[in-house]
Amino acid sequence: MRSLTNGLARAAVRFKPSSFVGTFVALALAAFIVSACGILLETGIRASAPPRRYADAPVVVAADQTSHLPVGHGEDREDGAAPVPDRARLDAALLTTVARTPGVAAAAPDMTFPVRGDEEALTAHGWGAAPLTGVTLSAGAAPRGGEVVLDAAAARALGVRPGDRTALTTPAGDREVRVAGVARARAEAGPTVWFPDDRAREASGHSDRIDAILVRPTSGVTPDRLADRLKKALDEPRGADARAAAAARVHTGEDRGGAEESGLAGAKEMLVALGGSFGGIAAAVAVFTTAGTVALSIGQRGREFALLRAIGATPRQIRRSVATEALLVAPAAGALGCLPGIALAHWWFGQLKEKGAIPAPVELAVSWIPLVSAVGAGLLTSLLAGLIAARRPARIRPGQALGEAAVERLRPGWIRTPLGVAALAGGVALAGVAAHESGEDAANAALGVVMLFMLAVALLGPVIARCCAWLLGLPLRAGSAPAELASANSRANARRLASAITPIVLAMAFASTLVFLHTSEDHVMTEQRRAGIVADHVIGGPEGLPADTAARAAATPGVATAVGVLRTGVLVPVGSGADRWLESASAQGVSNGGRDLAAVQDLDVRTGRSEEIGRPGTVAVDALLARSARVKVGDRLDLRLPDGTELSPRVVATYGRGLGLSQVTLARAALAPHVTAAYDGDVLVRAEHGVDRAALAARLATLGEVGDADGYAAAEDEDRAVNAWANATMAAVLAGFATVSAANTLVMTVLDRRRELGTLRLVGSTRRQVLGMVQWEALLVAVAGIVLGTAIALATLVPMVRGMTGEDPYIPPLLYAAFAGATVAVGLAATSLPARAALRSAALATGGQKQ
Repeated sequence: MRSLTNGLARAAVRFKPSSFVGTFVALALAAFIVSACGILLETGIRASAPPRRYADAPVVVAADQTSHLPVGHGEDREDGAAPVPDRARLDAALLTTVARTPGVAAAAPDMTFPVRGDEEALTAHGWGAAPLTGVTLSAGAAPRGGEVVLDAAAARALGVRPGDRTALTTPAGDREVRVAGVARARAEAGPTVWFPDDRAREASGHSDRIDAILVRPTSGVTPDRLADRLKKALDEPRGADARAAAAARVHTGEDRGGAEESGLAGAKEMLVALGGSFGGIAAAVAVFTTAGTVALSIGQRGREFALLRAIGATPRQIRRSVATEALLVAPAAGALGCLPGIALAHWWFGQLKEKGAIPAPVELAVSWIPLVSAVGAGLLTSLLAGLIAARRPARIRPGQALGEAAVERLRPGWIRTPLGVAALAGGVALAGVAAHESGEDAANAALGVVMLFMLAVALLGPVIARCCAWLLGLPLRAGSAPAELASANSRANARRLASAITPIVLAMAFASTLVFLHTSEDHVMTEQRRAGIVADHVIGGPEGLPADTAARAAATPGVATAVGVLRTGVLVPVGSGADRWLESASAQGVSNGGRDLAAVQDLDVRTGRSEEIGRPGTVAVDALLARSARVKVGDRLDLRLPDGTELSPRVVATYGRGLGLSQVTLARAALAPHVTAAYDGDVLVRAEHGVDRAALAARLATLGEVGDADGYAAAEDEDRAVNAWANATMAAVLAGFATVSAANTLVMTVLDRRRELGTLRLVGSTRRQVLGMVQWEALLVAVAGIVLGTAIALATLVPMVRGMTGEDPYIPPLLYAAFAGATVAVGLAATSLPARAALRSAALATGGQKQ
């Protein structure tokens, strides 16, 4: 029996390869997208950065770059951790604890911060870490007091040599320094300057903080043994030092690269989210389309299975033959699809690295695990879909099978129909829940909405297709003969129609959701920014502005008010009870609050008093974020500042323009000590009444680049920019995948109808009429897919966008028309071209033979 069924399967693949081409293409596409996402997921899990500057430091002590939020109790206790927005730093007092630990030969503090000199961007460090970071003097002496050492690139950029004096702008203000020497650095990527350690801490704006402690063990002590001693030593502090020590982490070996690259934790989280979340969606889409294609292929061979039953084949032999065919086709298709999947992963990873979302030392990890998983997923999907589709033709009597192969069965399935109705009801119910949520809750609920509706479309496909054929076929029945024939054909072949509609619905739903989510956010941001910036002039600079720029602008004749704005990010606990997590939020630190801030920036205060915004110990919060965080005016908001420091300021106001301006507003003094570069992004200026604006702009030009409110564009948050690009890329990948799948399905359905098209020609239909019928059917399929996909996208977008922005979705008409037009064009091309080819064949001219 086994040899017989294997022979049937091999013969079917060998002598009728056209029957398996569509299935092969669908499986290859599924492996393509699943393998790419799997590679990104694995890279996120395994990502590491080899040490570069820290390569000569056997042991590194650095702060934990993750902020923690314990939730739950007892066995259910979890850690809602998130990477800090900037860089977490160590208390400088820990240097003494480390240096006194037995086995430590040398311990040096390390600091990194940006400075500027003569309009040149430089990277600054403390000189104490030079011996442990591959830095050697090539001329002059080590820096002392008000001196610095430059590398050759910095010396050339500033036009100085040892003994000269130069001015540097640091996060703490301007410094005039003497060049003590020139050094050679092994691992620096750009112009670099070294300060004495005490002056470095002062210039960085973190007088009591350091980035890391670099440690060299004594002779005979291994790095691992010293690391154990340091962990015990850091566990011993009590009182005020205990909390600082608890945040310290000891690194050795390759783990030192993670201490050097503070952005590694965020990059790993992003890659895991991208490969896991998007990979899950992509895998679901792949399963939907592949299962539908396999089921269509099996359904098209219903007459063949019925004839096999008629000559004595048992149901088990039919099922085994289908399984063998899957084993023959799926692995080859999956292996072929993995090749472009690897290429897509490389391209995607490279783009993220170019945009700064991934540290340069991190490399893409490609192993056999995601590739085998992609092939296995395709094989399992093909096997299950084939067995399910072949279950009925293998079980029923041969005569009944022949009848159903000729005329489609109208009765809906008693398993898939109830499941489809349940998925539809679940989607409607979850859409109602999402409509009452905000922020991340709304987004998560909306994702469930789109998945449930897509599951309902897949399960209720024949029923939905029959309804669409009846409704959209009404105008066709009143049209020409090809249009009327197309309407009748669509009603009589609902299962074939459903197989073509499903991938189009997928393409429209997912592409519209991802793209129009971005357009909606951009539209709201633009409108809020336009209404929120009421300053007469805006001073900016490509590398930021010194901290005293606002004071200097305020002292300029003709200026009524000048407010400096420091932009960064914070973490805010949102949710309630055990379902809480840390959500990233944009933040601004303002040099002046109250009326001064209101004169240049209209936050649209909803509750509270605008006069109290910007005062020490207070915070103003975007209304949607306040709702997610469950706080109101008068409450304390538990923030995690950019370096992970906890702060609980009092909420004094909530406002409505957080998306366009900033979601959290604090005093500048509260944020500046907790960021790496405490430079203002902008200074907003209000002119005195009656002052010549052009003349005032000329006077302010000495401080930076001067613009007005109309030309103002706030610096886009890096995370938001990366997310926007990722959404567009995901939309393109999913839409492209679903579009090719839809075209593949349409081609399969047309080629399977060669006998039907030949019969139409034999009974007198002209070539033009047959092509017209096929094109009308394609138009019906495309319109049905567009309408259903749009409905699902709207059901997802409305609660998601309202929860994230407080507004309705913004759908650019031309962009939507392009989506719909492309869908119609693909549908017409995928049916017209194979139909023309079929009509040109000699077999078709004589009536053809399908079997």
